[in-house]
Amino acid sequence: MKKLLSLIVFLFVFIGFSQTKEVDSLTIQLAFQNSDTTKIKTSLLLVKSLYSEKEFNKALKYISQTEKLSNKLNYQDGIAEITYYKALIYAYKDDYINARDNYLKAKELFITLNDTLNIAKVNNSIGLNEIKRGNYKKGLQYSLLALKEFEKRNLKQELRSAYECLAKAYYSINNRDKAIEFYSKTLEIERQINNGDGSIEVIKTLAELYSMQKEHRKSIDYYERVLRFIPLDNDSLRGEILPKLGGEYLQFNDFEKSLEYLIEGLRLNRSLNNQHGILVSLNNLGQLNLQRNFLRYAEIQLLEAKDIASSINDKEEQLKNYGLMKSLDSTNRRFDRAYIWQREYYQLQNELNNASKKTYVEPEETNLIDNILTEDIIDSKLNLEQKEDSGNTQKDFDRLRIIFYALLGAIAILSTFLVLIYLKRNNRLEYTRELEEKNKRIEIQNEAILEQTKHLEDINKVKDKLFSIVSHDLKDSLTSIKGFIDLLKDGSLTQEEFKTLIPELSENANNASLLLFNLLNWSKSQMQSLEPSPSLFDLQEVFEDKINLLEQKLEKKGIILRDKSLRDFVYADKSMVEIIIQNLLTNAIKFSKEGDTITIANHISNGRSVISISDTGVGISKENQQKLFKNTSFTTIGTKNEKGTGLGLTICKELVELNLGKIWVESDLNIGTTFYVELPKSNPQS
Repeated sequence: MKKLLSLIVFLFVFIGFSQTKEVDSLTIQLAFQNSDTTKIKTSLLLVKSLYSEKEFNKALKYISQTEKLSNKLNYQDGIAEITYYKALIYAYKDDYINARDNYLKAKELFITLNDTLNIAKVNNSIGLNEIKRGNYKKGLQYSLLALKEFEKRNLKQELRSAYECLAKAYYSINNRDKAIEFYSKTLEIERQINNGDGSIEVIKTLAELYSMQKEHRKSIDYYERVLRFIPLDNDSLRGEILPKLGGEYLQFNDFEKSLEYLIEGLRLNRSLNNQHGILVSLNNLGQLNLQRNFLRYAEIQLLEAKDIASSINDKEEQLKNYGLMKSLDSTNRRFDRAYIWQREYYQLQNELNNASKKTYVEPEETNLIDNILTEDIIDSKLNLEQKEDSGNTQKDFDRLRIIFYALLGAIAILSTFLVLIYLKRNNRLEYTRELEEKNKRIEIQNEAILEQTKHLEDINKVKDKLFSIVSHDLKDSLTSIKGFIDLLKDGSLTQEEFKTLIPELSENANNASLLLFNLLNWSKSQMQSLEPSPSLFDLQEVFEDKINLLEQKLEKKGIILRDKSLRDFVYADKSMVEIIIQNLLTNAIKFSKEGDTITIANHISNGRSVISISDTGVGISKENQQKLFKNTSFTTIGTKNEKGTGLGLTICKELVELNLGKIWVESDLNIGTTFYVELPKSNPQS
């Protein structure tokens, strides 16, 4: 039961706080591991991941648990590493006293374990901590001690940290040669580990250092390298670099290049409202115009720069501005004002010099490592300082401890309250989830009903089309048969005449039967999503069948039929093509007068077969042509008052497109009409 409760606690922590896959995985592992050294190692990995993600409060919680377990098992490696990570977190939070205390404890443990690599890591961390606080002498001592071990092992990440630490220290004490040396080494490591952002920052710093050293060509080279590597969307960094690069070109009187970069930098910094960037751009532009003797422009720019420098309290640029204002007023022969600027310039220069003075003498590197600054001496000195500080701050620690316990109690109460809220929230979420599931089921049922309704509507549409075709096309065959039967019934035909007409009657009955069969198959396919069954067949055979079927109707209306069809094979559904041709022929007869001509033809165009059915009938107006092939029932009366459903051409278009073809019409009123049908001659997918 106890293990189960522990598991629930760990799972709660996992669900509520884990943010990355690595942290999630380690948290789950930790929940299921026994309380041994394996669990300590897993916990150390988790602490390392949380530290990398800057989740320091969570990391400290696991540090506390791991420290207790390590002490219980007397696992010295675990105690040493967990103490080191505790120091790192305190250092990041600028808690210098706790950071230094834990660094020294960790170092003592690593010395006992003879772990030279971790000793070097601790030394480098102490060095960085001291440099951050302005103790450059101590910082350099510790970082140089660490550097030797890192270089021996060629540890790139650690070397990068040590080189950068030393470079910053030398930069801070104005030892520019040493700063350039270590920043160059840092840049080399950044390239090796392919750290683009880090490389850009180091290159920028090197450009600034070479500018301070008056090595302006090198400074230009490094600034331009920064511009090449900056991402296009990083306007803030471009705004910082452009004015400085323009100032470097100004050192060589390259006014064209300088002006280009300064104008671009000023424009960019104004759009970003970057006051420092605007200030640097204006100072350099003022200097450029002063050197070109454009004094009016120089005065406008320098006065604006003076106001900005004063408002943002930028002493370095303000000093430069005073010097330029003095030169401007001297050139304009306003010597009284020039004297004021000169006085302001020297006062500010003395102020800056006093502020930058360091009570520091740089140690010789060889003497540092080999003679004076051994690790034992450093430790003894720092331990002595620690004892002195501890005596002075014991009362503060006691007071802070009481505050800490009070806060801990408040956090416990708050945690209980949050757990209750969490449980209540879970109940609400569960209820909401059930409602959502019910709503989802209702939505699915509604969708199913809508789908069934649509299916019924489609079936109804098919029924309408089927009835239309039956009344529109099948009627011709049945009328012909009925005519024969009526003649026979009325006694208008003798037995001998009837016997001669039996073959024609049989053929009409066969045609009607075939058409009915095709219609039933087509309607069945429509109700189950119509799919054509294409095959190769001869178009001329279809033409002959349909001409024979409609021959009596042609004679009855006195219409001349010209059959110019050729033997030609198409790849389509034959039954569908038969329906298409019969519909088009029936329409041609319907809208032709006595003596008109209907012409059937076919030809090959671009590898496809094109059927044409022309008539010299009444034609179709432009307005009515727009209504053809629509899903609406558009129809007109034939020349003999024949009626229709208006769906014949709509069905033709649907069947043509199912067979990957095209249908179109050309017509002139009172001249005639031609319908074209284009069909493939072979399987398009072959």
